[in-house]
Amino acid sequence: MSAPETQNPNSSTGFTLMEVMLALAVSAIVLAAIGGVFYSAVRLRERTTATLDEAAPMHQALTLLRRDLQGAMPPGGTMTGDFKSGLTGSGMAQGIGLQFFTSTGVLNDNAPWGDMQEVTYELREPAQRTKTAGKDLVRGVSRNLLAATEQEWDEQWLMGNVQSLEFACYDGADWRDSWDTSMGNTNLPSAVRVRILLAGDNTANVRNVQPFEMIVPLLIQSRTNRTQSTGGVQ
Repeated sequence: MSAPETQNPNSSTGFTLMEVMLALAVSAIVLAAIGGVFYSAVRLRERTTATLDEAAPMHQALTLLRRDLQGAMPPGGTMTGDFKSGLTGSGMAQGIGLQFFTSTGVLNDNAPWGDMQEVTYELREPAQRTKTAGKDLVRGVSRNLLAATEQEWDEQWLMGNVQSLEFACYDGADWRDSWDTSMGNTNLPSAVRVRILLAGDNTANVRNVQPFEMIVPLLIQSRTNRTQSTGGVQ
């Protein structure tokens, strides 16, 4: 019988060069995949933040518009006046917009005004021109409705970069581009449609951008119509 082989005490087992290179390659692939996922997550977070920052003024503007329109008051009262959509002259700059009376004024101990106020919405050229080509949407508020002199307007900037602002009033059958209770429309419209189109960076973007649209029923008009149709029965 042959003598059993004895292990050389100076020899040691370990990874071969091929195994080390293969492990490094796998590690590099895993790290590259992790880095790609992390970069995509960072870009997604940045895009989401930018989208939310851009949508916040639009959300605020539409919320204010909806609240004011839902509180719109019909003409004829002591503290109310005409409802105008189209060419308005509000004491601010005359232009295409919306002008009406609403009961959304905030009551507080520091001001003598009630909840009735006159509001306007219109587009203005921006005070400071930026890279964007749009205009500013401005809300004007006047609360001293019994003033003997010219009314004072408090202006509130709502949002910028607006390409166009459109209002349409529903008369029960059709949508109309203008409405003026001082010129024949004796009552409020049944609903108001608002369309806001944001300006794009170039002509191609303008064609691809869809307008934001909101339809607000005027509830006081509906209650008035129902009272008249039922012969005054509440």
